[in-house]
Amino acid sequence: MFNFKTIESAVENTLLKEKGSKFLGFAFPVNNEEELKHALEKIRAEHPKATHHCYAFRMGLNGENYRANDDGEPSGSAGLPIYNQLLANEITNVLVISVRYYGGTKLGVSGLVKAYKESAKITLEEANIITKELETTVEIQFNFNQQNIIFTLLSKYDAKIINFDAQERAIISAKIKLRHKDEILESLINMQFVEYKVLN
Repeated sequence: MFNFKTIESAVENTLLKEKGSKFLGFAFPVNNEEELKHALEKIRAEHPKATHHCYAFRMGLNGENYRANDDGEPSGSAGLPIYNQLLANEITNVLVISVRYYGGTKLGVSGLVKAYKESAKITLEEANIITKELETTVEIQFNFNQQNIIFTLLSKYDAKIINFDAQERAIISAKIKLRHKDEILESLINMQFVEYKVLN
């Protein structure tokens, strides 16, 4: 399995009103804990007076890193309905936040479940869901006069050049698709004066 479904870009400020309460929905593509933390802090800073900032996320190829947070709402009434929408859309590396401004009327647990589910649903309906290929980064060292061979190889497999340091002994860093990794490394092994390492 060399690809996964995620969202192309952030969705912000979708609005759901339920018995006076306002639910603002946000969705962010996140690739690591740092991006996750940054997105949560951003929304908390933008909505300091909100009653609740409930969220759920899935990260990892199979969504193995996940969390659902009720932020003070009754247990299971907010984070889980949001998380279930991530599952329903079969997406990963996504954070969905639903910010609630309390409107004076209690919704009850079933009302909350319905509202948070709907908030997440309309937010993800606004998102462009895409399929991304898994990539890895490789660093290759070679003699300068071999650059044509190296560039031809990388181009054949649609690699993205990140960095190229053209000294007498050249160094190139490139992002390659995981499904092409074995073929590329096999070609490099058979080349003289070429060294490589996989960075991630």
